[in-house]
Amino acid sequence: MFKKLDKLIVKAFIGPFIATFFITLLVLVMQFFWLYIDDFVGKGLGTNVILEFILYQSAVLVPLALPLAILLSSLMTFGNLGESFELVAIKSAGISLLRFMRPLFFVSLFISGIAFVFSNYVIPVANLKSRTLLADIVYAKPAFDLKEGIFYDKISGFAIKIGKKEANDSVIRDVIVYEQGNPLQDNFIVAKSGIMRVTENKRFLEFNLKDGWRYQERGNVYEKTNTEYVRIGFKEYKKQFDLSNLGFTNRTADSVNKNNERMFSMRQLDKAIDSLKKENGRIREQTTKDMFALLQFSALTDSSWKLPETADSSIVKAVKSFDDILPDSARININQMAKSTAGSVRISAESLTQTMKDKERNLRKHKIEWHRKIALSMACLVLFLIGAPLGSIIRKGGLGTPLIFAIIFFMLFYFTSTTGEKFAKENTLTPFTGMWMATFVLVPVGLFLNYKAMRDSQLFNKDAYKRIARVIGQFFQRRAGK
Repeated sequence: MFKKLDKLIVKAFIGPFIATFFITLLVLVMQFFWLYIDDFVGKGLGTNVILEFILYQSAVLVPLALPLAILLSSLMTFGNLGESFELVAIKSAGISLLRFMRPLFFVSLFISGIAFVFSNYVIPVANLKSRTLLADIVYAKPAFDLKEGIFYDKISGFAIKIGKKEANDSVIRDVIVYEQGNPLQDNFIVAKSGIMRVTENKRFLEFNLKDGWRYQERGNVYEKTNTEYVRIGFKEYKKQFDLSNLGFTNRTADSVNKNNERMFSMRQLDKAIDSLKKENGRIREQTTKDMFALLQFSALTDSSWKLPETADSSIVKAVKSFDDILPDSARININQMAKSTAGSVRISAESLTQTMKDKERNLRKHKIEWHRKIALSMACLVLFLIGAPLGSIIRKGGLGTPLIFAIIFFMLFYFTSTTGEKFAKENTLTPFTGMWMATFVLVPVGLFLNYKAMRDSQLFNKDAYKRIARVIGQFFQRRAGK
């Protein structure tokens, strides 16, 4: 039954949780942008493209933001209640801490379910969209930006140099346009001044040049008798440059990245893992057949190691190795053939081993992604089991002390899970052990903190540690006196 006490704790939790969730999500998104800031600047990206990417990346980071938000908000909630002595009043009424934590436990369990549904159905689509969009942004050419005294060669087929630009960026002086259409011919334009503008549809750059010369080379440079050098002077000359290949124009289809394991739901991962296991089994069997096919004696294994039954017993005793029955005339040829066969087997073995390693690594990555969806969802519940008792122990509200402890435990969770994932990818640990390593480490910590919180432990009370230090000091003084 949902009582007033349950409503009190849920209301005290919801506000900090919503605030910390959006703050955490903003910090994670900004951290991502810091990594790729150089790839976003100077690409002529529109506001709609930036907002679209932020939307996709925010959805990708939601499973990571939820555990941290639950940890910080539970710390703040129980810290505020402890600081205002509400926890003391509740305990004095005979209500245990576990009973007081029960409504938030179910709330955290519900959030874990939402996180799982989000990871299984929303994250694959968001990952697909964000990765495709990020690749388009990273590999897009810089936006059009002519600088004084520097050749600009981002426009296909041309290199442009401007000596000086006026304040309005329209009037240009000392212009050189070098045409790169034919590497065997030198064609360029020189002008004293001109006006530069971009068409309304942003498709073309127009130069209205004045007082200049156009130099053109015609013919085949390898036939000097048929080569013509043309110089044309002009008062006004109009030149257009196609800007369609600049900036962020063409979008890659999402289907390019659809076979990545991060783009799969759990049902798709189950199907992919089953297919990869069968494929790896077939490759392993084929590898065995291909290896033995290089060894010609493998087909005669039953007879090649036995002497005829009619053989003289004295000969059998005299023969101690294969060289004893091998003629001297054939020994060199056989040794060469054996070395050649051994070299072929070694090369084939190395190639097939690398193929199997790649296949097994791909299978492990699919298993890691399968476990990730569940492990990140359960992290919400695990970090609540740490945050709630820890807040009741430290009894400090606000964002000061709770934030410090939240960062410490979240960093422990993040680095442990990252290390476990790395070990799983390298096959040092199984995918299950690697992806659940953070849970194995933090659950005992959470149970220990709950045990201490239920007994009003002074785990973070500096006065208690001072008293312990004083007792230890007195003990050693007495021993020294004796």
